[in-house]
Amino acid sequence: MPAAGPPALAKTPLLLAPFFLWGTAMVAMKGTTDHTTPLFLATVRLLPAGLLVLLAAVWLGRPHPQGWRAWAWISLFAVVDGTLFQGFLAEGLARTGAGIGSVMIDSQPLIVALLAFWLFGERIGLWGWLGLAIGILGISLLGLPEAWLLAAGDRLLQWLHLPLHAATPEIADLWPTDQNWLRALFNNGRWLMLLAAASMAVGTILSRYVSRWADPIAATGWHMVVGSIPLAFGSWSLESQQWQQLGLNDWLALSYATVFGSAIAYGLFFYFAASGSLTSLSALTFLTPVFALLFGNLFLGEQLGMIQWVGVILSLISILLISQRDWLTAQWLKTRLQPPAADPALVEGPDRSSQ
Repeated sequence: MPAAGPPALAKTPLLLAPFFLWGTAMVAMKGTTDHTTPLFLATVRLLPAGLLVLLAAVWLGRPHPQGWRAWAWISLFAVVDGTLFQGFLAEGLARTGAGIGSVMIDSQPLIVALLAFWLFGERIGLWGWLGLAIGILGISLLGLPEAWLLAAGDRLLQWLHLPLHAATPEIADLWPTDQNWLRALFNNGRWLMLLAAASMAVGTILSRYVSRWADPIAATGWHMVVGSIPLAFGSWSLESQQWQQLGLNDWLALSYATVFGSAIAYGLFFYFAASGSLTSLSALTFLTPVFALLFGNLFLGEQLGMIQWVGVILSLISILLISQRDWLTAQWLKTRLQPPAADPALVEGPDRSSQ
């Protein structure tokens, strides 16, 4: 019987869709940040998308949440993955570029893998850990500035033996060292994107618990609506000139980010998260910066350097290793445990022709 190849994923196009939509939505959103405010941007992305998902749930005949446990989990899910994730994302995007923002957010699969291993007993294995390590390296090469990477590599040993304030400017600028370090830290776009990544990772884990008490699609819609309420209140009380400078292209970009980058993308993502392997699904988020950089090049004229192309290749390798880790492990064990072929001379006995 011929050996079976890697398991084909029947839903592969749909599995890739959320990450394609997130990557392109980052490009669309970044173009509006000079004309609007972060919390308003987060609200516009989340609230209409939640209403669209709820309409889809009604159209599909999905049951709405029932009981206090369902609403308690949805409320917690809304605060973590709605308010915190979208708030940190919008605030971070206003302070850093879309590329490096994607890199920071896509550090979350490692958090998901560790939490899923601890809470659900999901096996990661050698190939999974190797894939995660390669993926983090790949997305770092994709989004971090080449000057930063070259300077960090050239001076790493020296930096390890110096106090923080004497480190290279490229590295020292990432960390606040003044007396108002907490305020400076939360004004750092990279730090805010890391907080967004942590929020999304915890939200991905929470989706498993939410799905035990509520339909995944209906819960996704409600968590968007509920999570947008604190964002809307924050925008109303803390911001001004939220929409006065937005043009037609800005509204079109926001509409794309809302409908495709939120409603469709999050609906698909949390539906798959509730029914599949969290580690494999979250590993595909390594594709988000790939799509963001490719479409940034297409629509914004951004150019990929040699280091970034290496990052693209490493990201794709990491996705292959993580998504096919069970098949790779099975093939590796099969090779190790297969007995060696018998020597024909020993099987046929000694040659007696000369006797």
